[in-house]
Amino acid sequence: MSDDIALMTASALVKLYRSGALSPVEATRAALDRIARYDDKLNAFNLVAAESARAAAAQSEERWRLGAPRGPIDGVPTSIKDVLLTRGWPTLRGSKAIDRDQPWEEDAPSVARLREHGAVMLGKTTTPEFGWKGITDSPLDGITRNPWNPATTPGGSSGGASAALAAGMGALALGSDAGGSVRIPAGFTGVFALKATFGRVPAWPLSPFGTLANIGPMTRSVTDAALLLNVMCEPDPRDPYSLPYADNDYLHGLEDGIEGLKIAFSPTLGGHKVDPEIAVLVERAVQVLGDLGAEIVEAEPDTAGAAEVFRIHWYAGAAKLLQRFDAAAIAQMDPGLREVAEEGRSYGLLDYMGAVARREELTVAANRFHQDYDLLVTPSLPIPAFEAGEEVPRGSGMTRWPEWTPFTYPFNLTKQPAASLPCGLTRQGLPAGLQIVGPRFADALVLRAARAYEKAAPWTFPDLAQTLKD
Repeated sequence: MSDDIALMTASALVKLYRSGALSPVEATRAALDRIARYDDKLNAFNLVAAESARAAAAQSEERWRLGAPRGPIDGVPTSIKDVLLTRGWPTLRGSKAIDRDQPWEEDAPSVARLREHGAVMLGKTTTPEFGWKGITDSPLDGITRNPWNPATTPGGSSGGASAALAAGMGALALGSDAGGSVRIPAGFTGVFALKATFGRVPAWPLSPFGTLANIGPMTRSVTDAALLLNVMCEPDPRDPYSLPYADNDYLHGLEDGIEGLKIAFSPTLGGHKVDPEIAVLVERAVQVLGDLGAEIVEAEPDTAGAAEVFRIHWYAGAAKLLQRFDAAAIAQMDPGLREVAEEGRSYGLLDYMGAVARREELTVAANRFHQDYDLLVTPSLPIPAFEAGEEVPRGSGMTRWPEWTPFTYPFNLTKQPAASLPCGLTRQGLPAGLQIVGPRFADALVLRAARAYEKAAPWTFPDLAQTLKD
């Protein structure tokens, strides 16, 4: 556990609150100090509510003093991705097309749960426009940068959330993931993120990208993700696709290890090229899983055609999204978003229905695969973080972000739980990520395996005084 309050886990903070050794006021002050000191260089936040955060921390401090916290995250400094409705704050989604001057009277389900459980909400984190791509820059908020090296991207679309966590700007963060948008930035910034089974975390309003989209916990530890997932999973009647509430405690069994599990390892998931340094770091991580008692077998599910299936779903979603706006508003939008929406408009009904049918086949193939394997592990990403502000690495020959995220979006199509956790640094000092994927509904198993690896390979966060030349 870090001695720096700003880098303490939520679990450590709550333990100290309970004993009286630390106050939510002190933890919130530490997070706000980090924001004030470093966010002009990182651009992780587009709204910082310092005054209301301090007031909420003081109220939490009193609840802890009386021995009556509202819940397991009472007083924990937390950020919210700016695609999630938050009462009293504008939700602009990185877009100039959203009218800031409106009532903002309702919380999204996950935000409502934070409020009910006493979390200290620090503000809103940056996102690309409407969360459409795997990096974080937007016409409204500009470029967000990676705390490990500010010349590089933190990934996206939850890049502001991941940058904030890695920099100590809060212990918990809410992100969203429709093609890898919590796992991509987790991989690039060395934090932990989970895309749970689709429907596990209630969502509303529903994403323009439909049933690809999930709301996910982002944290600096696996235990914190389990803690936050317990809160986020609580039921909400506004989500027509949410799973029946199971009242699971994801902390239960988290420390049980992975001895005896049969884990498939796919280093390329269908032959995708992986940076040699990333490949070595992931292979070493897989060896650790084997040393912990798991049986490792090189195998992979059928993902043939996943790129085209995802493309049709994603681009059609973008086209539907832009139908809401007039020509003047669209003219202000990210040119890349306009381009993919234009392609999405060209698809016919039979194109879309064909993609839906192939998605169903991929899901059945995944279900069958997991009859033989408890888990699947892959790299989170095939490359380390690259230049901030670029959709694809310069000189790569790529045109769109899904070309460098082939390990993440297949599991949005199949609705499986998938997590990214750090597994080492490249020679340039940039994180690599290990992805752990489970069968649908096996969220607890994914967390348990991630925790087993985390205990065997502890992780530290960057010295910002060095990386940001403070």
